[in-house]
Amino acid sequence: MENVILVDKNDNEIGTEEKLKAHSNGGTWHRAISVFVFNDKGEVMLQQRTDTKYHSKGRWANTCCSHPRPGEDTAAAAHRRLREEMGFDTELKERFTFPYEADVGSGLTEKEYDHIFFGRYSGEPDPNPSEVKGWKWVSIDEFQKQIKKKPDDFAAWLVLMADKFVSEAKKSSN
Repeated sequence: MENVILVDKNDNEIGTEEKLKAHSNGGTWHRAISVFVFNDKGEVMLQQRTDTKYHSKGRWANTCCSHPRPGEDTAAAAHRRLREEMGFDTELKERFTFPYEADVGSGLTEKEYDHIFFGRYSGEPDPNPSEVKGWKWVSIDEFQKQIKKKPDDFAAWLVLMADKFVSEAKKSSN
């Protein structure tokens, strides 16, 4: 059983809870991380979640995402999950935070204070098949088109943060 860090509205730690329980019964606010990796062309690597995930099965999401473990800082969690999910690591910088609430189906709710990291990598990932169904590089413009045209193909948090992500991605490419 994996625990998540419970937080208040200002991202202050207030306890821990089992991960699935934190997503059940309307959800409980907890800390999360989301990583976006860009290549030398400025494209972002998207991951398609496996059909065995506990929510958002088969949907496209950012390069990787998860929750810091109790006692683990957000940057360490971002690096750990990038290695565990996509099979590589790279320098990461926290770009912004994004608190959000979303119904993710199956009676589960996300209430996350999400720390968003950007990194650069132009190699081939070695995705973990128990985490990742597929992956692709897409331009920021193509990402915007796809998420507006077919939002149900994407994880709820990615749809909610799309405008903020695009704004930050365009700033980082200047």
